[in-house]
Amino acid sequence: MDGDSHGDPVHETYHTGLRNQHAVEMSAIELCRRQVERLEHYPEMKARLQQHVTESEAQVQRLEAILERHGSSPSSLKAGWMTLTGNLAAALHVPASDEILKNTFANYAFEHFEIAAYTSLIAMAEAVGDTASVAPLQQSLAEEKAMGAFIQAQTVPTTERYLALTRGGTKAGA
Repeated sequence: MDGDSHGDPVHETYHTGLRNQHAVEMSAIELCRRQVERLEHYPEMKARLQQHVTESEAQVQRLEAILERHGSSPSSLKAGWMTLTGNLAAALHVPASDEILKNTFANYAFEHFEIAAYTSLIAMAEAVGDTASVAPLQQSLAEEKAMGAFIQAQTVPTTERYLALTRGGTKAGA
């Protein structure tokens, strides 16, 4: 524990960041689940998104454990709002003929948002002396970096597959 000092603005910023990231992970889970439901022609992406759901669920548990050590809990309102946001974000691309491409771009950006958030949380944990939380946060950061690298590596193959399916007259969007 970092010797929480209630009312200390640095600790409060850290705790808010933890709650915010918890809500972001809840959104990520829903976003990935909705996309997995629709992926038909992109088995590599589907499998990796399914794996990332499991990783994100573990990240949620890590964040909850950190919050609990600090005598805090996730924000139900934020988590609910972000879950709804994840569902809406996934639904926005459904009518697009190039749904897979739009989702790939959005997922790449989302992963980099999470990479930045975990990098910041690690810096905050170190700043407040919460050494016990650094390793779990680094594990989550490593998972997000791996997912971001996967999406980057799959952007060209996904685009090429989309184009080939489109040329062949197959609905290639998902």
